[in-house]
Amino acid sequence: MSPDILMLFNKVPGILPLYEEFEKRIIAAYPDVVIKAKATQVSFYNTHAFAWGSPPFRKRKGWPDRYMLATFGLEHQLVHPRIAECVEPYPNRWTHHVIIQRKEEIDDELMGWIDASYRFSLSKGKKRR
Repeated sequence: MSPDILMLFNKVPGILPLYEEFEKRIIAAYPDVVIKAKATQVSFYNTHAFAWGSPPFRKRKGWPDRYMLATFGLEHQLVHPRIAECVEPYPNRWTHHVIIQRKEEIDDELMGWIDASYRFSLSKGKKRR
């Protein structure tokens, strides 16, 4: 794990193991994934970014103090109780945020959404007929 990732997640005690589990699951599913650490998040790429992991960087009303945010993008809005926030930054590109407080929440359901995001990411830029 890169020093940049360690610095990013060590800002909030106790959430590095959540990120490690998230990264482990993504690498297991997509061995050729490219991982890039930025100032506020870690991005996972195939041809485009398809998943992100980030610590909380500001307090949000109604959100816990300690968590990791798992983020993914789809071509449609996914409505589900686990989705803490969903925005449409571009037409037909929905960004979904899931609050993770325990390793058990990095489950098959979340990874299914990440897989859908992975496949959607591969389709970006292709001509639609």
